[in-house]
Amino acid sequence: MESAPSLLSQDQWRLIDQSTTGLIMPAIQSFAMDDTLCASVGAHLAPATARTWVHDNTVVLGIQDTKLPYLAEGLDYLRSEGFKPIVRNSGGLAVVLDKGVLNISLILPEKEKGIDINRGYDAMLELIRSMFAESGKNIEAREIIGSYCPGSYDLSIGGKKFAGISQRRLRRGVAVQIYLSVEDSGGRRAELIKEFYSLALKGEITKFTYPTVRPEVMASLSELLGKPLTVQDVMLMLLVELKARSGYLYSGQLTPHELDLLPGYYERIAERNALLEKP
Repeated sequence: MESAPSLLSQDQWRLIDQSTTGLIMPAIQSFAMDDTLCASVGAHLAPATARTWVHDNTVVLGIQDTKLPYLAEGLDYLRSEGFKPIVRNSGGLAVVLDKGVLNISLILPEKEKGIDINRGYDAMLELIRSMFAESGKNIEAREIIGSYCPGSYDLSIGGKKFAGISQRRLRRGVAVQIYLSVEDSGGRRAELIKEFYSLALKGEITKFTYPTVRPEVMASLSELLGKPLTVQDVMLMLLVELKARSGYLYSGQLTPHELDLLPGYYERIAERNALLEKP
């Protein structure tokens, strides 16, 4: 039986680069942006889109994190460390964003038969492996116990996690999202989340099992590859790879239709985040 073609092979890719402008945007706007793109790309009003984004000193919580018994104490700790907590509109658990973490979203149309959930994850895994093929390192996809936001598509080198993949499906559009810990210390980011859970749980037994974070199982790509690597270095690798996979790669912005959609999606996630604001 012939295998399905790679989801990375598109007639054209639109790139929306917010790897620098994202530093002055509220992080919740990124999640509204991906929902907007899902609606537009899913309706075939825009081509397959890759969006890159970086936000400074933000901890993105999952919906389950908002049910922690001592959440307020955990949030106070994050704020005291200079991090803004937000909650995303999808699954998963707490992750750290800062200037050294590059996020990539691939927004694809579901088309007639739809995109199997593993096929979406596999496309992102294929992309990252291709981008870093010259390193000679084996990038594995499996759950790394002790990492924050653990999942079956944790990406690791030598048992140390540097990335996590998630998916968001909306209006026949699929956003496959990854955070890549590129610069600085992956372990230091993990220490922040470890302390957050310690304060927000206080050892209580809860229905949902939160991760016991072990900072030693997390690292950045700079650490794992043994050389300084910047977000902009990885951006260039992404551009080269997308160009090789498409008939046409171009840099674009939101269309007028997408600009009309964005405020509605932003309002929805802003309402969810109002619950985290201090009284």
